[in-house]
Amino acid sequence: MKLEALSLHAGADADAEAFLAERIYEFNAKATGYFDGEAFSATRRDELGAIVAGVCGYTWGRCCYVSYLWVDERVRFKGLGAELLDATERHALNQHCAVVFVGTHSFQAPRFYQRMGYEQQTVLHDHPVGHSSAIFAKRLPRV
Repeated sequence: MKLEALSLHAGADADAEAFLAERIYEFNAKATGYFDGEAFSATRRDELGAIVAGVCGYTWGRCCYVSYLWVDERVRFKGLGAELLDATERHALNQHCAVVFVGTHSFQAPRFYQRMGYEQQTVLHDHPVGHSSAIFAKRLPRV
C-alpha cells in the first residue's frame, strides 16, 4: 500500500471525525465485548424554537458520558441544568448504566455537579493554561 503525504488542516473535518469515531468504536467494542453504544440528546426550546438548554452524550459499556450540557445565560438558575442531568440519569438507568461521567472546567460548573451528587475523579491542570478541567462521576442505583 502506498500512502499519500500527511495532511493536517486547521478546522473541523466532520467526515474524518465520523470515520475515526466509527473505527475507534469498532475497536473498543471488539476489545470489550460491549456493542451497545448509543448517542442521546435532550433540549429545552423557547417559544420561537431556539434551544435554550440542552445535553448530549452517549451510553456504552454500562456507562453514560455527558459530552455537552449547556444552559443559556438568560435562563440559568431556574433548574434547567438539574432537569437535563436528571433526564440523563434516567436515560442512563434505562440503558442499564452503572455510572454517569461528565467533564467540566474550573470556570464552568464543578460546584453544580457536586451539588447533584457527582464526585471528582481526576483533574487536568493547565487545561487551558491557568485553569483546570475535571472529570466527575456519579454511581447510579442498581435497578
